[in-house]
Amino acid sequence: MNIQWYPGHMAKTRRLLSENLKMVDVVIELLDARIPRSSKNPEIDDIIKEKPRVIAFNKSDLADDKISKDWSKWYNSLGHASIFIDSIKGTGINELKSKLNDAVKDKIERQKQKGYIFRPIRTMVVGVPNVGKSSFINKIAGKASAVTGDKPGVTRGKQWIRINEKIELLDTPGILWPKFDDMEVGFNLAFTGAIKDEIYDIVEVAAALFERLSKIYPDKLAQRYKLDSVSEFTGLELLNMAGKKRGCLISGGEIDLYRIAAIALDEFRGGKIGRISLEKCSEPVSVKEGDKDAQQAED
Repeated sequence: MNIQWYPGHMAKTRRLLSENLKMVDVVIELLDARIPRSSKNPEIDDIIKEKPRVIAFNKSDLADDKISKDWSKWYNSLGHASIFIDSIKGTGINELKSKLNDAVKDKIERQKQKGYIFRPIRTMVVGVPNVGKSSFINKIAGKASAVTGDKPGVTRGKQWIRINEKIELLDTPGILWPKFDDMEVGFNLAFTGAIKDEIYDIVEVAAALFERLSKIYPDKLAQRYKLDSVSEFTGLELLNMAGKKRGCLISGGEIDLYRIAAIALDEFRGGKIGRISLEKCSEPVSVKEGDKDAQQAED
């Protein structure tokens, strides 16, 4: 299955990021802790360049803690401050504010030496759709400042938000990239809801998720859907078995695959199958130049 999605407003967002970066002191790059590699837009590095950055692993409560720590160590080795956060409960938010201050400490000191009174730190949050940016902004601001929703692509335009007397934040819409060279990336984004369910076959995606889980978290998958064994079955077979266990039946006793697929994706995204990370930090995160398709989309 070929998963691609690059609406026109995302090309506009890329221009918006580039144009407003000069007004920002430090960037918050929001990644999904379950898929740090797949939820990292490879164009972001090319846009941000050497601008100070804090990596925030959102939805950390849904990810495998041991694997998350490995990702954090890797990013720290690159010189990027990193922090685990939960935008719903607020875990890690205060520590993140502290890391923002640390990121611009040298700049503030230079301003003081010149006799300037440093203005509030200006930061910008970037991330792919549905990585939890709006919920994060609402939590860090302490009020409902940004529109939230469980569908990708809710945020449409830029807006400045005063976090406190020391920090201002520029919100921007989520941005994907024109094509996924690695199909696994496309599936990971579909699993976690970064891509709209309406544009792909949810049965195929749910079956692919079950097949993946049967290899990396077989016990959690078996326990959630009361399956005796999962290792010797395909993802579609497992989906059928789960549908039968849950009573997802249609006339004639056939399994309602669309119903069980929707349930499976919803339960994975809500953490009901367990704390799961789909990507281990076993190889460097790829950093790519923005490809020609992105430029053509912008033009």
